[in-house]
Amino acid sequence: MIQQIAFLLVSIAALGFATKQFLTIRRNIFLGKEEKISGNSGKRWRNVFLVAFGQSKMFKRWIPALFHFFIYAAFVITQIELIEIFIDGISGVHRFFWPSLGIFYTFLISFIEVLSVLALIATIIFLIRRNILKTSRFEKPEMKGWPKRDANIILYLEFLLIFFIFLMNSADMASHNNEYGFALSQWLSPIWAGTSDGTLHLLERIGWWGHVLVVFAFLNYLPVSKHLHILLAFPNTYYAKLNSRGEMENMPEIMNEVKSMMGLTEGGEEMNMEEELPEFGAKDIFELSWKNVLDAYSCTECGRCTSVCPANITGKKLSPRKILMDIRDRAHEVGLKLDSGNLEYVREDLKAEAKKLTRDNFDDGKTLFDAISKEELHACTTCNACVEACPVLIDPLDPILKLRRYEILTLSEGPSDWLPMFNAIENSGAVWSMPVERDAWTKDLTD
Repeated sequence: MIQQIAFLLVSIAALGFATKQFLTIRRNIFLGKEEKISGNSGKRWRNVFLVAFGQSKMFKRWIPALFHFFIYAAFVITQIELIEIFIDGISGVHRFFWPSLGIFYTFLISFIEVLSVLALIATIIFLIRRNILKTSRFEKPEMKGWPKRDANIILYLEFLLIFFIFLMNSADMASHNNEYGFALSQWLSPIWAGTSDGTLHLLERIGWWGHVLVVFAFLNYLPVSKHLHILLAFPNTYYAKLNSRGEMENMPEIMNEVKSMMGLTEGGEEMNMEEELPEFGAKDIFELSWKNVLDAYSCTECGRCTSVCPANITGKKLSPRKILMDIRDRAHEVGLKLDSGNLEYVREDLKAEAKKLTRDNFDDGKTLFDAISKEELHACTTCNACVEACPVLIDPLDPILKLRRYEILTLSEGPSDWLPMFNAIENSGAVWSMPVERDAWTKDLTD
């Protein structure tokens, strides 16, 4: 009874704290502006099953994908054993499913043990790749410090999880004369030969509680880790764009103005120049869409986007992965400040009447441009290589375009070598400024 009460208290505390953190992340994601997601739901579910569940895009690099799949499969299948652990913890029963499932139960736990060994091998290889071989995409500037520690911490937790699983199963097997017949634990149980029943029970309980506590630690660690993609990859692939990757979002105000310049006003309205000009693009997470912020929180930090970026390959500062990490960090920072309720972060023009700090009156004097340099934005060639490479259908290009649009259209800034092109388009409707009308060549045509 004491163990049942302890289990319930620990479970309620761990699940309650985790729920609070996940709700905070949901709030942070919806700090982005509304974006209506539409399209064929069948195609969206196909993305979920093939890309998120099936990991299809991972297998473009099949060696790391195979080892990642070992860890992923072990994580998913082990949840079956976790269900039994919860039932046992609440009811006080030992191995609840064993009497009813019999040999199938033995097969199931044996399968989990095999997957656990494969996951252990993959964990060791990933630690070697990151810390000894130092794979280049894990050694970029944005991966220094916490991102590298974060990746290692989760791998260390994998070690603990696997250790406690085999400690629990092998000690339990030894105390029951190998009755369960688990495939791998039966080879480990002789280690405990000659051990008293009381000690075996204690070892089994240490394994059982260790497994539970590592799972709870992992659950509460996810919200502050890049491994949040374990959960967010599924909604992110569902809400991913279905249109062609080369298709960029139009801005109606600009489109109508261009139509007006070219005499194509049918179906469009000219911009009223007497009204205050709207802000184009985005300067902070509030102008990005919630899907952009979801992308950032879904980022696996695998670096596949950066490794194929032609700008990054040629030594330029742009790293699509860093852009997403900066957006996520900014959303987290704004969320913390909103939670503080400090009226110091209210917009200056609203401070006199503000009684509460909200998303709508928030202004801490910072923007995404404090973390993302214009040099990074200018280096992007909009080739979509990063979009194609992402294993969970993140679109790093979209926020890059929105930030660049804000700089050029709202701030009227940009690289000096771009400005003549913009002026030529505005004045003559063509990239190259020519002393003749753009359509002059058509006047020489005959029917």
